[in-house]
Amino acid sequence: MHPAAEHVASVLREHGVAGRLRELPEPAPTAASAAAQLGCAVGAIANSLIFNADGEPVLILTSGAHRVDTAKAAAELGVGALRRADPDFVYASTGQRIGGVAPVGHPQPVRTLVDTALADYQVIWAAGGHVHTVFPTSFAELVRITAGTPAAVA
Repeated sequence: MHPAAEHVASVLREHGVAGRLRELPEPAPTAASAAAQLGCAVGAIANSLIFNADGEPVLILTSGAHRVDTAKAAAELGVGALRRADPDFVYASTGQRIGGVAPVGHPQPVRTLVDTALADYQVIWAAGGHVHTVFPTSFAELVRITAGTPAAVA
């Protein structure tokens, strides 16, 4: 398993997460590709999107069926604007590469919003630190392990 995924697995265990990392046979850089491999609805995939809020990283965990409304999310966070982060900013903020960013396992805590639409799914799949890894979780567990704020972000 990739070192970033091993680190995420360790952090998940520390948080008492029952779901274990699963290695996918093909890369899953998008919600659609992950859902196809897992046989679940695209909305049950928790996209981990890093944004730049005036130099500070913000993680938005959104349903794969949605696009983030950045103005709405910025208002929720009380920041002027959110910009999609470039790959270097994402890696510096999370220690993980785009396409595999997990909700946890970052060098420092990252302010997080969790899309309330994910509460519609009993099982949610989130990235596990690498483009080939995912883990099953729930809305409540995502909020707990990220210390995230539930929000309607679409």
